[in-house]
Amino acid sequence: MATSAISSHGTLLKIDDGAGNYTTIAEVKDISGPSYELGTEEVTNHDSAGWREYIPTLLDVGEITFDINYYSATTQDQLETDMRAKTKRNWKIVFPLPASGTDTRAFAAYITGIEMQAPVEGVLSMSLTLRPVGADTKTVA
Repeated sequence: MATSAISSHGTLLKIDDGAGNYTTIAEVKDISGPSYELGTEEVTNHDSAGWREYIPTLLDVGEITFDINYYSATTQDQLETDMRAKTKRNWKIVFPLPASGTDTRAFAAYITGIEMQAPVEGVLSMSLTLRPVGADTKTVA
């Protein structure tokens, strides 16, 4: 039995309005990411000992995807406007930790994908993809 697992319920996704004020995106369902990756470049040569050799190159935060219940609120409409205008914004994901703490990941990103879903039997929803630019920061409080 896992006794140290942490519930992800209550995770917040926040967007900067451009003036340093963060608004929580309403009705967020599943969030995927960030997914960190270190690029490598092969440097195997004739002096190598018969094994491929690699060196590290660039770090990547990776894409972040999330789903929301769509109801055309002002903040939700702004997401589509930002994508069409190619607007880079600052974002935060605030993960809950035991004893009222948080693990916050802050990053700048573009919205690179929006997909609407309207199932016959279901909820009108929207899936979005964020492409972070540069490094993110982690703050545990």
